[in-house]
Amino acid sequence: MVKQRTLKNVIKAVGVTVHSGERAEVTFCPAPPNTGIVFERVDLEQPVEIPANHEFINNTVLNTTLIKDGVKISTVEHLMSALAGLGIDNVRVQVNTSELPIMDGSAGPFVFLLQSAGIVEQNVAKKFIRIKKPIVFRDDNKFIKLKPHNGFKISFRLEYDHPVFQNSPQIAEIDFSKTSYIKEVSRARTFGFLADYEKIRLMGLSKGASLDNTLVIGDYRVLNQDGLRYEDEFVRHKILDAIGDLYLCGSPIIGSLECCKSGHAMNNQLVQKLINTTGAWEYVTYEEKESAPVSFLHPVLTPAS
Repeated sequence: MVKQRTLKNVIKAVGVTVHSGERAEVTFCPAPPNTGIVFERVDLEQPVEIPANHEFINNTVLNTTLIKDGVKISTVEHLMSALAGLGIDNVRVQVNTSELPIMDGSAGPFVFLLQSAGIVEQNVAKKFIRIKKPIVFRDDNKFIKLKPHNGFKISFRLEYDHPVFQNSPQIAEIDFSKTSYIKEVSRARTFGFLADYEKIRLMGLSKGASLDNTLVIGDYRVLNQDGLRYEDEFVRHKILDAIGDLYLCGSPIIGSLECCKSGHAMNNQLVQKLINTTGAWEYVTYEEKESAPVSFLHPVLTPAS
């Protein structure tokens, strides 16, 4: 049986939030089967739980924000991507502010923390969403599409008219039956244009952004001294974001995702359209591991004893 997964131990992290610029403390806790991913704002007089679910998506401007009963948790996409990439189904995420820390701008630090806590199987079947017919969301010359596929793969096309992107591939396709999320996606960092910085700051965003957590693109080059981690790091980060946003469906997707210039808004509009389209998908479980798509057979687990 392909089983649900949770953490073996509690683990904590501290970091700066990219938009509010606050210090955030996060505690990752094991959770029982069928809990899902649940955020808990513990800084409030009465803690509020916010399930990581499409029903609570509220804002998608430069991040994905969830709101329940007027209480929000922002910038959830990188952690959600790490959880999806590691196949973790159930975890409680306690946060002492309204935004998750940005860490280094990628999902890599979250992957490290979750692996350090240990990942264990639970004796309950993992539930997948299998795509049965294509779902597309379009906006002018942008689109995002889910199609049936016996596994999970993503293709993404960027189009930026900027000198930096003339020397960096703007198209990538990753088939997770053949490659590793941890090695090929998780370390790709968020990016932004220096020319847009002041405008974004006036929107009340990116107060915590720095060269430590963002790939900064100047007029002609990337300004970070360490350069790029991948030749196509920009497009790989967009794939990282899409994985995190898609996990707000509540279950891993069995299908193929094709993106052209999409971002958080379109990712989440596709999620809403998918969930609300009768006959486009179905829940499936696998009693025999051999019958499951190889993309979802994660071999690295922590011994339970």
